[in-house]
Amino acid sequence: MTTIRDLTEADVPAVTAIYAHYVTGGVATFDETPPGADEWRVKAAALAAAGLPFLVAEDDGAVAGAVTGYAYLSQYRPKPAYRHSLEVSIYLAPGSTGRGLGRLLLGELIRRTSATGARTLIAVIADGGDPASLRLHAAFGFQEAGRLRNVGFKHGRWIDTVLLQLDLH
Repeated sequence: MTTIRDLTEADVPAVTAIYAHYVTGGVATFDETPPGADEWRVKAAALAAAGLPFLVAEDDGAVAGAVTGYAYLSQYRPKPAYRHSLEVSIYLAPGSTGRGLGRLLLGELIRRTSATGARTLIAVIADGGDPASLRLHAAFGFQEAGRLRNVGFKHGRWIDTVLLQLDLH
């Protein structure tokens, strides 16, 4: 059984480790150096101060209390005119993909969006060859808004990003 709940201080090490996996071994993020736990604490505090959700998926199964993924909403861009557009970020722990956790996390993020006053959700997906994230977002009504070609260079190759958008009004 999986529970979706708000991030707590105790979850920060797991979030740090999950993201580090994608930084060092994948192209889902264009970061090249994993942020430390203190950087995640600062990010979580800033999101909370802005009234934006930071959620974790907690596994009640074999390893009770294990964080198997996380998701949050953040300001799409820092300029004030973007204040009604939020960016979706979702990361799952290695070995936790394909179990519907992304669907649970994204569904809860969308549900909580009504409290933020947002008009649009945006997902910026690195197109590294695995269509799972694109399919997940499409299942919730996100539509492709554009593609930026060869904008990231990581692990010896050029990577596109796909911009997806969900209009909430």
